[in-house]
Amino acid sequence: MNKQLSIINPSVSVNKILKDNLKIKVFEYYFNANESATLFDKLLNNTKWKNETVNVWGVKHSLRRRTAWYGDEGKSYSYSGITVLPNKWYKELLQIKNKIEEVTPIEFNSVLINDYLDGNIGMGWHSDDEKELGENPIIGSVSFGAERDFYLKSKQDSDREKVKIKATNGSYILMMDNTQHHWLHSIPIRKKIKDRRINLTFRKIL
Repeated sequence: MNKQLSIINPSVSVNKILKDNLKIKVFEYYFNANESATLFDKLLNNTKWKNETVNVWGVKHSLRRRTAWYGDEGKSYSYSGITVLPNKWYKELLQIKNKIEEVTPIEFNSVLINDYLDGNIGMGWHSDDEKELGENPIIGSVSFGAERDFYLKSKQDSDREKVKIKATNGSYILMMDNTQHHWLHSIPIRKKIKDRRINLTFRKIL
């Protein structure tokens, strides 16, 4: 169900990316520097991190990044051969969730948190299109810490130019409509980056 959206702070830059089957809004520095620093510290120290082992094409791999799953009661999530049960929301997670929902057409009920220690840790090509997310899932991605490149590429046309977005400290990337069905996204390794990034991808489990 759609909800009334708030008018955002005019100091926040909003970039819209609209292509065939791609609809994204990028809110640069949606969280200011002070908010980002405080939330980064709280997330790092208060999150119940785990080192998961995933199954990719029948082969088990230990993730190099730490992860954590939080959400409403009963909102479990399955990806790459594992099923995770939700931890209970804590104060700072709810603060982030409430703020991004001011510019999001749905209310999220879960979040996957990823800890990228440095630029040697990335995320391969994938889409967030698991069946429990529904037909056209809306995904909200929040970043704190090191700036990283966020790439998207077409699933159907390998020759099509990739889309590059800067996931800056405090940014909010909102992926909508049928983006997940037609586009893959990734965080490439950047060995020169020595600082940590914490990313939160909010979802609505049906």
